[in-house]
Amino acid sequence: MWTVNSIGRLGNQMGAYASLYALAKLNSHKAYIVPEMHAWLAPIFNITLPVMHKDVNHQVAWRNCELHDWMSEEYKHIEGKYVRLTGYLNLWTFYHHIREEILRKFTFHDFIREEANKLLEQVKGTRKNATFIGVHMRRGDYVYVMLNRWKGVVADKAYLEKAIDYFCIKYQEPVFVVTSNGMHWCKKNINASRGDVYFSGDGVESTPRKDLALLAHCNHTIMTICTFGYWASYLAGGETIYLTFTLPDSDFLNVFRYNAAYLPEWMWIPADLSSILSKHGNNEYSLLKAYVKETLGSFFDL
Repeated sequence: MWTVNSIGRLGNQMGAYASLYALAKLNSHKAYIVPEMHAWLAPIFNITLPVMHKDVNHQVAWRNCELHDWMSEEYKHIEGKYVRLTGYLNLWTFYHHIREEILRKFTFHDFIREEANKLLEQVKGTRKNATFIGVHMRRGDYVYVMLNRWKGVVADKAYLEKAIDYFCIKYQEPVFVVTSNGMHWCKKNINASRGDVYFSGDGVESTPRKDLALLAHCNHTIMTICTFGYWASYLAGGETIYLTFTLPDSDFLNVFRYNAAYLPEWMWIPADLSSILSKHGNNEYSLLKAYVKETLGSFFDL
């Protein structure tokens, strides 16, 4: 039997669940989840992996297998009958080869799906050709952590304007559904005067189930940073725009790779890093451009 450590909040739990399922299947082993993970996921999705009793989890002599956050060839041949995968296993390279199975694993309960669709129908109003774009704006602790620990930034007003403009040009009647743990900031910095922006939730993360379901039932996604926004994008399908947010020498890139974190077809907009360039030297900008172009190609002008 194989299992995975239960760490982090909803997005991390989903990533660990999907990665455990995919890697155990690849290595021909049976996957079990711990009660803590079940408590996170079962109220939202029709969870099918069996749950081991907590006493079993504590008594089994697990072989901990720490993985980095992207798929490697050796992970196709992990040895051991009682393996516990550890680390932040969030990214698509572990499980995208069985995407349809993973999407079925995260089937929302009927009442949650109906609630989300009902709300979107209300937001649609009299529009005949509405296209829903979910916007997830992660702020909170990241405002401090990205700047002071990771040589990075959170999304700013300019990023959101560029992403919103893209969808406004492409679609006849776009409707932007905004969720965030910094809703006050969003309402100050997102132009809602045209009547095409809907702010959802209370901004204090008390309704992650509702927010995720709402974003996942949109047609397209604008995301910033974090696994919650990633999973909203992955479940929604459609087009996704994301932010590149670090300097190229950030320690964050030792554990994170843009091309393993975001699907190749997703589009990126580079962050305005002027707030941290003064701390780390202006020559960082040229390094950043080279890094981003090499790893991601080019969609928006740098």
